[in-house]
Amino acid sequence: MAIDDLLDEHEQGERVRTWLRKNGAGIFGGIVLGIGAIAGWQWWQKEQVGKLAEANARYEAVSRSLQSKKLDEAAKEVAALEGGKAGIYADLASLELAKAQVEAGKSEDAIKTLQALKTEGEFKALIDQRIARLFIETGKPQDALALLGTAEDSPGLEVRGDAQLALGKRDEARDSYSQALAKLDVAAPQRRLLETKLMDAGGTVADPAAENK
Repeated sequence: MAIDDLLDEHEQGERVRTWLRKNGAGIFGGIVLGIGAIAGWQWWQKEQVGKLAEANARYEAVSRSLQSKKLDEAAKEVAALEGGKAGIYADLASLELAKAQVEAGKSEDAIKTLQALKTEGEFKALIDQRIARLFIETGKPQDALALLGTAEDSPGLEVRGDAQLALGKRDEARDSYSQALAKLDVAAPQRRLLETKLMDAGGTVADPAAENK
């Protein structure tokens, strides 16, 4: 090998070493950050899997307690689910607990269980309607009206009519039932019951074709 070639190789080696001295820390830092990001992602995934597994175990515990009619134990498990990030498990457990409480004649407890649910959108409207019905059943129709607010959907109007009727406001109840019928599909299975409520409140059932005009 010629001396000129050796000098060229030596010079190239010095250039490489100089470049590494200037940029090596940045390269090393990038590698460390990359490894850290991967490790962080893996840790996050394990955390999420762990939380879901815990939530599932608590949900199963709620179901077992309800099957054994141990409502107090089930309520404690539901409270633990609500305190974490159990998502759908907490919602399902709360709904099952509320149903069991109603069946056991503990409507006041069921109201508290449903009120603790953090809901929004259509699901919130359904929960509010269920709570309003329980308010009516427990002699609190005024609370039911306050909860429903300005609900304009058919189920909401029907429950509003129930609350108004419970308060002796028959004219207002007839109006709510009529509006609810107008928004209800002609083939809806609950239509017959709503028509009966309207007639019991002193109203008349209009021709569905006329309602939809």
